[in-house]
Amino acid sequence: MYFDVIAKILAERIGCDVSSIKPESSFQDLGIDSLDTVDLIMELEDEIGKEIELTQKVETVKDLDDFISQLKED
Repeated sequence: MYFDVIAKILAERIGCDVSSIKPESSFQDLGIDSLDTVDLIMELEDEIGKEIELTQKVETVKDLDDFISQLKED
């Protein structure tokens, strides 16, 4: 549901084509560390207008997409 937004932000951050970001892409393989993840979450919150508090480990783009998709609307 949020994959396109996540992929766009990641592609801009790491300087690659958005089409190279796949659901199964791991953040580690993309060179995204914990500090980058914090920045990514803040950018996502701005883009989608939803507060995101990670309460579980997400390792792939799909993991993050699924986590955000299951958040309850405020």
